[in-house]
Order: sequence, then structure tokens, then C-alpha cells
Amino acid sequence: MVLLSTGVAVCGSFEFGSCIGYSAPTQAGITKDIGLSLSQYSIFASILTIGGMFGAVTSGHLADYIGRIGTMRISAVVCIIGWLAIYFAKDTFLLCLGRLFTGYGIGVLSYVVPVFIAEIAPKNLRGGLTSLNQLLLVGGNSVAFIIGTLVSWRTMVLVGVLPCLVLLLGLVFIPESPRWLAKVDHQKEFISALQKLRGKDADITQEAAEIQECIENLQTLPRAGFQDLFQSRYIRSVIVSVGLMVFQQTGGINGVGFYASQIFVSAGFSSGNLGTILMGCIQVPITIVGAILMDRSGRIPLLMVSASGSSIGCFITGISFYLKVNLNLSGQGIYMDWLPTLALSGILVYLGSYSIGMGAVPWVMMSEIFPLNIKGVGGSLVTLVSWFGSWAVSYAFNFLMSWSSAGTFFLFSAAGAATLLFVARVVPETKGDSLEEIQESLNSSK
Repeated sequence: MVLLSTGVAVCGSFEFGSCIGYSAPTQAGITKDIGLSLSQYSIFASILTIGGMFGAVTSGHLADYIGRIGTMRISAVVCIIGWLAIYFAKDTFLLCLGRLFTGYGIGVLSYVVPVFIAEIAPKNLRGGLTSLNQLLLVGGNSVAFIIGTLVSWRTMVLVGVLPCLVLLLGLVFIPESPRWLAKVDHQKEFISALQKLRGKDADITQEAAEIQECIENLQTLPRAGFQDLFQSRYIRSVIVSVGLMVFQQTGGINGVGFYASQIFVSAGFSSGNLGTILMGCIQVPITIVGAILMDRSGRIPLLMVSASGSSIGCFITGISFYLKVNLNLSGQGIYMDWLPTLALSGILVYLGSYSIGMGAVPWVMMSEIFPLNIKGVGGSLVTLVSWFGSWAVSYAFNFLMSWSSAGTFFLFSAAGAATLLFVARVVPETKGDSLEEIQESLNSSK
């Protein structure tokens, strides 16, 4: 039942990935059919993140009020409405409105899916199962990259609608989060859900007692508000979670993901199809490796390897663009044939490195590190920061590339190097601990 519940929930992650990946292979078709300028297409691509920010602001309160299952159900319906608006769009307004709706839906899903999985999973499997959120996200991203090069942009809408329908159907058959049920004092449903998740013959007495004890301790605290995040008992959780999201976004993943086709054309390829297909092919297997290693090697080693590789990949890409400009100026164009391949290699190194750690681990830790009484507010803040960073990078990316293609990737490389320092000095290891043990450890080390 844990695996089934996780499988249903990560349909929301697949939806997240397909929404993110939609704009990369469809740019040429949409700009031709609707008649968008480069700046208008930048607005269309990045308005997804505006919707995501609205989703992030409401996600925590929504999940706390109506539960994790109800929140995923609402998000799926909103996404379907958005996709239908894009499909029937004849002008910029309806196109962007649909993109805004899908952004809101996945903004909520980006919070509630990893939280739901973390709350239902046994502690020895929690990291691996929660990282399936990222695996299905890149799966949706990869499918969008690959199929988007083969079909029209309107047909691509089906890639976004299908996981929403599967999610709506699957939610009928899985239990609500036992921790949420305990928090809202639905005792009978809490025991029933936990027993269903652990198996009908499993002894859940100790786990149920630990959850209840934690809930009782939390209920002695006043109702959490935004200002409470900055109390001493929570501040380390906020710094770790927000910091990881900031570095995840400033590494440039949404600039690369949203405008992959354009990057490869700028690097010297005749089209972006080869590059986007290769990007789609490498993300899933590397994310699978990261999911397997999550509960074996731990979170910190994955983050260190990921940040190092991301920095190196961006540096290689930056070197490619730098040499392209300078070899042209010096009249040595004869040596330029290999530069597009160098840029492609750098992007693939960057994307592979990101996929093994920086893609999944910040979301895993966000779902682990906040106690239940502050999880809604804290999770909303972290998700909002992620979506704001996504908007800033995706909107500014075209303008940064116009300023300096090499400089853009050198900035992303520097962000990867800064991530290494942050992880080494600030981020705690949570491998193998229950959610209650993580809270005890954080409180004892503050």
C-alpha cells in the first residue's frame, strides 16, 4: 500500500515535470502559430512560475485544512483546466491564462506530494520513496522534451492531461496521511490508515505511540504563524530548507530546462532537437541512481557530488560560448566545429549532476525537516522561495544570454561552487532517522 500510494502521488510529480518541460520543444511552433515575439514567449514560459508562487502560498494551509489527498485532487482539476485553455488558445491571453492555471496546480503539488510521501513512508525507505518525486518529475520532463520534438504543441497537451486523470483515479484507492489524521484528531481513521500502510498483520503499536506523542507535544504549542518560523527552535530548519531551494534555483536549472532548444541553436547546432532528446534520455536513469543511493549514501554526499558536477558542467558550457565569440573575433573559425559538441557535453554533465542530487534532495529535506505544527507554513515559504527563484531565472535567462552567453553559465557555475560551501557547513544528515528523531536532533543541536 505504501508503494501504491507513492505511485499514485508521484503522478503529480510527472505532471509537474511535463509542465516545466512543455515550453522547451514547443517554442518554435507556438511562436509561429500564435505570433509571439521573444519577450512574449518569455512571459508565456515564465508565467508558469507566477502561478507556482500563488500555489506555494496556499499549499501549506490547503494541505493542513483539507488534507493531503484533497489537496492533490484540487490541484489535478486546476491543471486540467489550464491544459484545456492552452489547447483551445487562439491568442496570447488564453495561452498565458492556461499556463498560469497549470502553474498554480503544480505549485501546490510541488509541496504536497513530497510531504505526503514522507509522512506515509517507513523511515528506512523514506529518502528513496520521497526521491521518486524527483524521478517522476524528470520523467515528465523527459517525455515532454522527447515527444515535443515529434508532435504539435496542441497535441502535447495530452502529455499534461493524462497524469492528472490517473492521479484523480488513483486517489480513490489510497489512504490519507496518518500523521495528518492524528493531527486533526481523527483517531479511528489514523489507526486504520497506518495499519493499511504497514500491512494488516504488522504491529503498529510503537509507531502509532511515537506519532501520538509527537502530536501531543506539538499541540501544547500555540498555533503557528509565519512569524513563528523565525523562533530559535525553527530557524535552522528554515535556513537549511530555504538555502537549499535558493541554491537549487540559482544554479540555473529552469533557464536550461525552459529554453534548452534555444541554447543548443545558440551554441551552433542547426536545431535543438538532438540536445533536448539527449537531455530527456539522461535524466531518468541518473535520477534512479540518486533514488537508490538516497538511503544508502545519505543526503550530504549526493548534494556534494551534485553541486560539484553542476558547477563543472556550467563552466564547460561557459567556456564553449566564450571560445565561440573569441575565435570568431580572432579569425580562427576553422577551430569552431567542435564547440557545439563541447556546449552539449557541458549541458549534459550539468543536467546529469543536478539530477542525482540537487533536483531531489532539497524537496526530500523540506518534507523531513519541519515539525508538523509548522510544516504548513514552513513548507509554503520554502515552496514560494523555489517558485520565485524559478520565475526570476526563467524570465531573466533570455536577457542574460543576450548580455553574455558565457557569462550566464559562469554565474551558474559560481552558484554551484557556493552550494558546496553551504552544504558542507550548514546542512544536517537525515538518513535513517524517523521524522520525530530528526526534530529531536535539530532541537538538541540548535
